[in-house]
Amino acid sequence: MGKTTPERFRVYKNVFDNFTLRTLFDLSTKKYFTMENLVPISIGKEANVFWGQGKYGDVVLKIYRLQSCDFNKMYDYMRYDPRFSEISGHSRKVVFAWAQREYRNLLNAREARISAPTPFMVKNNVLIMEMVGKIRPAPKLKDAFPKKPKEFFDKLVSDIKKFYKFGYVHGDLSQFNILNNKGKPVMIDMSQATPLSNPNAMPFMKRDIKIICKFFTKNGYEVDSEKIIKNL
Repeated sequence: MGKTTPERFRVYKNVFDNFTLRTLFDLSTKKYFTMENLVPISIGKEANVFWGQGKYGDVVLKIYRLQSCDFNKMYDYMRYDPRFSEISGHSRKVVFAWAQREYRNLLNAREARISAPTPFMVKNNVLIMEMVGKIRPAPKLKDAFPKKPKEFFDKLVSDIKKFYKFGYVHGDLSQFNILNNKGKPVMIDMSQATPLSNPNAMPFMKRDIKIICKFFTKNGYEVDSEKIIKNL
């Protein structure tokens, strides 16, 4: 006899605690994904990302780890966010709010008409969203520098400005959380995205732009971060 469904999950790097297993099982019974066919995309310190299939087609599951997240960092980002002002320092509640925050930020990103995955569902520490890419997930910018860097960079800056005008900044933008989807940028990892009411919003924005400009310049496409910041 084959492994039971919970046992199958433990095969994936032993990253799931019992609470997360129950959450995943509940979501799988609602057909958001098939438990037996999950494929690891990345195993991180704070979250694990899997590719699966369900009623929305190919999906990505982002599963925040309840035991090893940086709760203080999460809380620092959320304490100035009026949407989550009542969150306490309790670790599990902070992680749930963090997942909920990414879900809502992704909805905001879509409403602002910037390129970001469509979120489908969030429950506890599990976020289910659209898979970007056909056949397989699109690569990160760090692994796939665009063949037409000017077009890619200009679209990325345009999306940064659109999100800013909508009232938000990404807050942690880099080559690690931008996908290269057939030569077009897609922002991911939106949990850090913060409203402009946060006193750190502009420092975050400037840092985002400087990091991206440094990466493109290092790869042979020179750009001026100060000029971009001045023209926001």
